[in-house]
Amino acid sequence: MSAGAAEIERGVRQILADKVTGTMAGLWLLVPEYLRLGVWDLVRGWSGDGCAAAAPRLALQMINEAALGVTCVRKQRCLSQKGFEVANGLPFVATDTDIHLLLNRHTVAESVTLQAALGRVRRASGHFPGSLLAIDPHRMLSTSKRQMARKAPKANLPSAKLSQLFFCVDAASSQPVCFTIASSSRPVSRATPEVLDLVADILPVSPAKKPLLLGDIEHFSVGLFDHVVRSTHYDLLVPMPSQPYYRHFLRAIPPDSFVHRWAGYATAAVPFSFREPGSPRLWCFAQRSGECPESFSFKGFLCSSRRDEAEALARDFPDRWHVEEFFNLYQDLGWNKAGTLNLNIRYGRASLALIAQAAIHQLRQRLPAACARWNTSHLAHDLFQRCDGDIRVCDDTILVTLYNAPDAAHLASHYAGLPARLSADGIDPRIPWLYGFNLDFRFK
Repeated sequence: MSAGAAEIERGVRQILADKVTGTMAGLWLLVPEYLRLGVWDLVRGWSGDGCAAAAPRLALQMINEAALGVTCVRKQRCLSQKGFEVANGLPFVATDTDIHLLLNRHTVAESVTLQAALGRVRRASGHFPGSLLAIDPHRMLSTSKRQMARKAPKANLPSAKLSQLFFCVDAASSQPVCFTIASSSRPVSRATPEVLDLVADILPVSPAKKPLLLGDIEHFSVGLFDHVVRSTHYDLLVPMPSQPYYRHFLRAIPPDSFVHRWAGYATAAVPFSFREPGSPRLWCFAQRSGECPESFSFKGFLCSSRRDEAEALARDFPDRWHVEEFFNLYQDLGWNKAGTLNLNIRYGRASLALIAQAAIHQLRQRLPAACARWNTSHLAHDLFQRCDGDIRVCDDTILVTLYNAPDAAHLASHYAGLPARLSADGIDPRIPWLYGFNLDFRFK
């Protein structure tokens, strides 16, 4: 990109002086959330460039593109002249080539550092308690032309080229803590330790109170349990596979080991060890359904330590499905399909989308109740890209007027007089990527 810092600033100031009328003024509702999260410092740290440089502004463009669900080839006529580019601190919409070159300059390690920094900010903001965590592989079909191992995305589907994201999500708040990326070749048992190392960097834990990790049947692995027991301060709980050996093990548990919890339901906790030499001592949590011996059915779970099995099975493990709620709400940020498998490029883009997710999560707290339940595709279509707006400068403030915002009175209670609201929360209301301008909203 040939545009210099002075040229970019001059272009942005000219656009603001000319005023903008467009349908993307709703996207500016994310700007206060970027200030609250300290996004400018995060993208500057990732890009390694100063305040006047273009690179952190290109990173902001990718974050806003993720919020809009833009995953196809970039077209300037679709995004430009509607308030999108100036929200990023740019007088233009960067091309695919510029974005590719920026992402290609950054390593996987730099994206991991970005995730860790964002995670610490979110932990300090109270986004996730961190005592109950769900780990889950999220697989996306890839259109890459590369030769690679093929894997079935689901048991009933044929094998295909995949890109794999291994997420850790706080099961209490349904918020993502971090993720790692791998090609189809990497199994869950090898990718999960990397995720856990990053989680430990974001959510420090003490051996006295171990957080509980909830996995699925893919995490039933000797190597993974060995890693969790010997190298981490977590407990791991996963369901046992329905194989003859494990079915026989469950039926062989003595009846007096079961404790009746309520009608037709009983639980037991018995020691378990894999047959491999040196494998750690684990616990099998068994649940038995039925009142008569001839109608008994069993289901087993393996845990790395002795816990209250009734609490773990009846209260904690069902919360694992909050990870599916997270995917349903946010996969349109760019986590639903994959093109290139240059891992540094995929890692960079997906990590920046994690910032967009954090900002949208905060925005939901200030939206009307009906809008707060929309998934990201719905938000992008009916809020970020549908609100007619006017963007202009008044003294030292960028004034955004939204004409057809949903429940304008509710939004005004959170965004009218924004500089004073931010200052009251201890946040500098000046927007660093917009050269120190404040931001305020009007609703008509």
